[in-house]
Amino acid sequence: MAKTVGIILIVVGALMLVWTGFSFTREEKVVDIGSLEVTADKEEQVNWPPYVGGIILVAGVVLLLVPRRR
Repeated sequence: MAKTVGIILIVVGALMLVWTGFSFTREEKVVDIGSLEVTADKEEQVNWPPYVGGIILVAGVVLLLVPRRR
């Protein structure tokens, strides 16, 4: 189980180092007067610092390398 989680963390950490965020567009209602409705597209961004990906990557490597005690 720990090896599977470690591999997943390594993959996610590497992806977070390569892509530091993403953006998406959502529709926002600007004016709503009776049957008249005006909307606008608003671009949102989700960003994370690169060191977060590094921390997750290191945590995955540690899970793979440290043996489990029983």
